[in-house]
Amino acid sequence: MNSATVRNLLVRGMLAGLAAGVLALIVSYLLGEPNVDKAIGFEDAHSHEHETEVVSRSLQSTAGLATGVLVYGVAFGGIAALAFCFALGRVGRFGPRATALLLSGCALLAVYVVPFLKYPANPPSVGDPDTIGERTTLYFLMMLLSVLLAVAATLLGKRLAPALGTWWATVVAVAAFALAIGVAYAFLPVVNEVPQDFPATLLWRFRLSALAVQGVLWAGFGLLFGELAERQLNPEPTTAPTGRTVPASN
Repeated sequence: MNSATVRNLLVRGMLAGLAAGVLALIVSYLLGEPNVDKAIGFEDAHSHEHETEVVSRSLQSTAGLATGVLVYGVAFGGIAALAFCFALGRVGRFGPRATALLLSGCALLAVYVVPFLKYPANPPSVGDPDTIGERTTLYFLMMLLSVLLAVAATLLGKRLAPALGTWWATVVAVAAFALAIGVAYAFLPVVNEVPQDFPATLLWRFRLSALAVQGVLWAGFGLLFGELAERQLNPEPTTAPTGRTVPASN
């Protein structure tokens, strides 16, 4: 794949990430923000300290939320596009659309779902401020382990494929990944700082909404970028006035 093609796919990846970010922003605003407001209300009702807001809640839930989600969408879209350039043709006989969806699904699993199951997202009123550094470090450590183990499982599957066949090589690779993740779950510290009187329904609604935002973001990117990459790499032929078929130029 030449540099011009990689550059074009990078731009398309960032555009797809931006569009997916808009979809995720809508889901976050409709599903996530109401739960954040309720969690803040719980914190205000049970706290005797009243801190002055540096940034208003209305600004946080609108312009702040939009900026964060859209910038994240563009950034991860560019990174995912570069990963797509490397993965295309190396993970099986998949076309651009299928490769983009497969990559998005694996990224969602490794980058978000696996760390989420060990250290799930919490609303603002949950967690000790003194341990935020430790909790952040543990989360990113789990994310790094998940990504590295996913790459190792992919390499294992490719190495076993000639001997076991694609199906059984994939089964063994997935089982090895799950086993390694289970070991990581067992050895990494448990973090449980949810107040006893915090509403369980609100907690799970917040966590499910956070999962939904990520699901929409990655699924939207996979579909949008897959279509853009397909049109870039496999353009449809155009018909000349004489009736001859002439390949379309990029």
